[in-house]
Amino acid sequence: MVAPQVKTAALFAAILGLFVVVGGLLGEFVFQDVYAGLVVAIGLSLAINLVTYAFCDRLVLWLNRAHLVGDDEVPRLSRVVRELAPRFGLTSPRIALVESETPNAFATGRDERHAVVAATVGLLRLLDDRELRGVIAHELAHVKDRDILLMTFAATVAGAISYAAQIMVFSQLFGGRGPRSNGVNPIVLILALIGAPIAAMLIQLAISRSRESRADEVGARTIGDPESLARALEKLESANVRRPMATGSPATSSLFIVNPFRGSWFAGLFSTHPPIRARVERLRSMRIEATYSVPIRSPLGGRGAAGRSG
Repeated sequence: MVAPQVKTAALFAAILGLFVVVGGLLGEFVFQDVYAGLVVAIGLSLAINLVTYAFCDRLVLWLNRAHLVGDDEVPRLSRVVRELAPRFGLTSPRIALVESETPNAFATGRDERHAVVAATVGLLRLLDDRELRGVIAHELAHVKDRDILLMTFAATVAGAISYAAQIMVFSQLFGGRGPRSNGVNPIVLILALIGAPIAAMLIQLAISRSRESRADEVGARTIGDPESLARALEKLESANVRRPMATGSPATSSLFIVNPFRGSWFAGLFSTHPPIRARVERLRSMRIEATYSVPIRSPLGGRGAAGRSG
């Protein structure tokens, strides 16, 4: 089996290669300069994605109606985060709570200093302490590997490909240098312009799935307990199928540990996550000497499970 980091590197190489091809076409047919096309495409995408990257922690929390909380408000969650963060070589990130009964969790923030680990009220109700540790370890692995930075880079390149294709389409529709002047069949060019953004999106989604697999592995190995996450994933998948998240933005679905927004079978073709069954089987096939020794308690019922009153 190909290691997640090798797969991610190959996917990044593929999307960069696609960008060079599309950017070169943009320069050739619109600016009569290959390098100009590359500069324009990457500039447009960077302008948008750098702003998103700089404010991603606040933006993601706002989109998912999450709010930062203190240790006293979610003592159970806080205890697990504070315990595990040093194992990943991290300072303890901020903690946020999502007022949703759909059990799920995500991490955001462009680096360790801006990191936030968020959990829903439903997750704190559903999981026992051991399963909660498995989920938090997965999220801390994302922070450790700076996956927000990696996904922002992938989004930047994918966005640049899309913008380049759009510029070429408008150029050909409303004037500019025609493809026939260079002996290029316009039908082939149109197919390339349509196919390139789709290919970029599929590669970007594949990178997301690769990073999820990587976080599963890093989290499980760091705490020495892959079974904790395997059990949690099974519970979360079943609960999210029964009760998809009613609030939040589907644009942030890749950040959650399991997809909280369910669509048609066609939408599954463009999934941001590997299949749960494959993730669980991979975790249970890992050979790790168990180090888990914290007493397992049942999930606390009511809002007390989230450490909140009322």
